[in-house]
Parts: sequence; structure tokens; C-alpha cells
Amino acid sequence: MPEPKRVSQSLANHNDRMEELRKLDAEAEAGGGPERREREHKSGKLTARERIHLLLDENSFEELDKFMRHRCTDFGMDEQRPAGDGFVTGFGRIDGRLVYVFAQDFTVFGGSLSETNALKICKIMDQAMRAGAPVIGLNDSGGARIQEGVASLAGYADIFLRNTLASGVIPQISAVMGPCAGGAVYSPAITDFIFMTRDTSYMFVTGPDVIKTVTHEEVTKQELGGAMTHNATSGVAHFIAPDDADCLAMIRELFSFLPSNNIDDPPRRATTDPADRREEALNTLVPDDPQKPYDIKDAIHPIVDDSYFFEVHEHFARNLVVGFARLDGRPVGVVANQPAFLAGVLDINASVKGARFVRFCDAFNIPLITFEDVPGFLPGTQQEFGGIIKHGAKLLFAYAEATVPKITIITRKAYGGAYCVMASKHIRTDANFAWPTAEIAVMGPEGAVNIVYKRELEKVPESEREALRREKIAEFRDRFANPFVAAERGFIDDVIEPHETRPKVIRALRMLATKVDTMPRKKHGNIPL
Repeated sequence: MPEPKRVSQSLANHNDRMEELRKLDAEAEAGGGPERREREHKSGKLTARERIHLLLDENSFEELDKFMRHRCTDFGMDEQRPAGDGFVTGFGRIDGRLVYVFAQDFTVFGGSLSETNALKICKIMDQAMRAGAPVIGLNDSGGARIQEGVASLAGYADIFLRNTLASGVIPQISAVMGPCAGGAVYSPAITDFIFMTRDTSYMFVTGPDVIKTVTHEEVTKQELGGAMTHNATSGVAHFIAPDDADCLAMIRELFSFLPSNNIDDPPRRATTDPADRREEALNTLVPDDPQKPYDIKDAIHPIVDDSYFFEVHEHFARNLVVGFARLDGRPVGVVANQPAFLAGVLDINASVKGARFVRFCDAFNIPLITFEDVPGFLPGTQQEFGGIIKHGAKLLFAYAEATVPKITIITRKAYGGAYCVMASKHIRTDANFAWPTAEIAVMGPEGAVNIVYKRELEKVPESEREALRREKIAEFRDRFANPFVAAERGFIDDVIEPHETRPKVIRALRMLATKVDTMPRKKHGNIPL
């Protein structure tokens, strides 16, 4: 039987350890202290831990490496070694599904990345790959920790490598909820989707001060790298939210469409929306005048489950619409030309936007539904000098490479090379439908007549030329600018009445549920970057 004195000493040691644990817990959770937390709140931002608790299911977060400290001793850093070192990492659940998450705490060293922080992030990324679960990064950082020099830079490179290896294996989502500058921007750039908050976030490689010194341009942080700049102008970011809470809610919504990894199927959701529902309004959606615009979203909403469409990249390259929806309860990726903006023409930005989205859907087993109304590629020296050939080929490459179920609905124009690019039958699309209003040809009737009947038009008197031209345009439209010639050759599987689109597409999706397609054996393709 143990001596009473030894038992007492053992209990004392146990109590001391418990007290030490509680102190370390409190130190880690205090971050930079109440004053700095209050400063964040006043600027419209939440703290790292508040963000995680809003993002994840209640009481599901399990923190890892809470007590890690940095090892830097230069510049007096050995006197400032807070538990956790300013980054919060761990795992939790969203709608009951496993996710890994890291959040940078701006109240500790401005959220700067240290060697220790990089180790924490790399650890959860490695675990996420082994578990086949997504990684969500909540970025709010001043960049690399200057005091650590190359050790901090090495940490970034270690993260970049894991971002690259995880690409196409597990979904990676970045939320930029504060500053993100210098090398720090490249981790979000490799991930699949980037969220930004309207007034409190910005991203750039070099800041306004450096730009002023080097190029003498004067620009504010928001103008240079704010949320709307990257959502509408550069296309770097995919979503913009008014504040932190909305941003985190949007991430949860996006997550509801995504599988946990590239082997799983996307999560299905029960729906009461009938699969055979018909929308009579679609029969009159496309105007009789082929030059008159309409909103392609007015075609998307009535067709998908509960009319719900979760748009991606809404503010960038608005001549192409991309996003997620559900059909028969199953998530699908939607790609659609937008006649209401630039007549739905394909340009550099639209091609890159579409290619990126198509490749994501293909990587994660999400079927692709394409709504086509495209007059061609945008002409002009700016587009040609900017490489429209190369960028347009990205979209073509992405569609041709995709092996997920692919369904196309041609609502109106499908002209020239753009017809081929937009998931035509010739690049392995499984089901191609056309509305009776579809016009499938090398080019529009007006341009075709100017070429085909050029000499004939030149022979007639000028007073009669315009009348003959209109006659030939009408003749060309009747003969070629319709879906029936393509249907005769099997390039269109069926010409359907618009109100039948939803049941037709759902039946095709059910038919393709067990589709298996393969690619030739190779390391990887060489997409025209």
C-alpha cells in the first residue's frame, strides 16, 4: 500500500499539471489579448476562433497543435513566444462531413507566417490528403514573418507544394478575410475557390508603396487588390461577401455541392421538385429577333431543382455564366453563354473562367450542363494580341478532356469554332439537345451572305442590292440556321420543345449515372497555358 506522503505528492503533481494545462489553454485562446480582439471587431472583422466556430457545425472543432511555439530568437523574439503562435488549426464538420481548417490570427504578430505555423498547416494538409477531406483556409495575415527570414519563406513553399499535390484530389477553399500580400497570395491562388470580404480584405503581390516607388503609380489598397477588384477585374477571386459571417455562410453553401474528394460522388439532396416538371414560359424565352438579347439565367432557374442556382465568378467575364445547381437532387456544374452581356460572345476572360470551372467539375465528378447561345469569339486586335487563340483553346481543351457526364442545350446561336468549343458532340459530349430556335452554322446569316453571295450582290444595281441581300439572308437562315441539318447528321441527339428541357436533361443524367470514360495513358496533358 503506497505511503500517504507519496500519494499526496502525486496528487499535488497531478493538480499542478492540470493547472498548467488550463493556463496554456487560456494563453492560446487569448491570442493577442482583448485590446487587439476589440480592434479587430471595430474594423468589422471576427477573430480566428470566432470564424472557425461560425464555419463549422456547433461543438465539432477539434484543435491541433494548440501549444506549439515559434523557435526564433533574433530581434527579441525569444521574449514573445505565445502558445499556438497565432495560427489555429484542426478539423471539424460541416453538415456532418469532415473538413480540415486553418485560420490566421491577426492579433498575434499580424497573422504573419512562421516556420512553426507552416508546420501546423502542412500537418493538417497531409492529414486531409490521407483522410480524403477538404481543406479550408481562413487567411488574414501580414505575410512572411520578417524576423525568421528564409525559414518563413521555406514554410510558404512547403504549403505551395501541398496545395499543388492536393489539387484535383481534395477540394481546397480559401477565404481572404483581411490582408494577403506578397508570397502569401500564391497559396489561395492554387486552391479551387477564393472568397473575399467587401471592405476588409485585399490581395496583391506588391503593395501601393512599392508600386509608387517603382512605377510612380498611385493606388489605394482596395483599388489595387480589394474584393471587387479581384472579383470583377482580375478574376482572381470567385465570391464577394459583405462581411465575415456572410462569407463563412457562403463557404458552407458551396460545400454542400462538393464531394469530399475525387473518388466520392457529390452529396445528393432529397427534393420534392418533380423530375417531369415542365416550364411553359421557356417556349417564349428566346426572342424572335436573333439580335435581341435575353438573360440565360431565365433558362437556368426554371430547369434546375427549386429554381436554385449558386453562381460562381458572378462579377467576372459576365458574358459566360458558371455555377452549381441540382437536378434530380444531384449537384451539377452549369456553364452558359450570356446573351444579355456582349451577346454571349467568347473572349479571353470568359474562356479562362469557363476552362477553370469545367476542369474543377471534371476533377470532382460533377456532371456538366452547358447552355449554348454563342455568336463566336470576340474579334479585335486587343483579343488577338492578348492571345485569344491560346485562351480559347483552354476552354476547348477542358471540355474535350472532361470525362464526367456532359449535356448540352443549344438555345439559339451556335456559330463557328465557338460551336465546337461549347461541349459539342464532336468533343465527347454525351447528350446534345437543341431548341427549335437553335441556329447552327459556320457563321451568322448576315456574314455568310456577304461571303457566299459576294459576287452575285456586286452584279446587281446598288438600288436593288439591299433587297437581294435581305432575301439571301432569309434564305440562308431557313436553310442552314436551324437545328435540323445538325440533327440529320447526328450532331444533335434531339430537337426538343423548350418546356421539355428539365425532364429531358434529368433522364439523360440518370442514363449517364454509370458512365465510364477514359483518357489515353499519360502523365498529364499540356493545356495551352
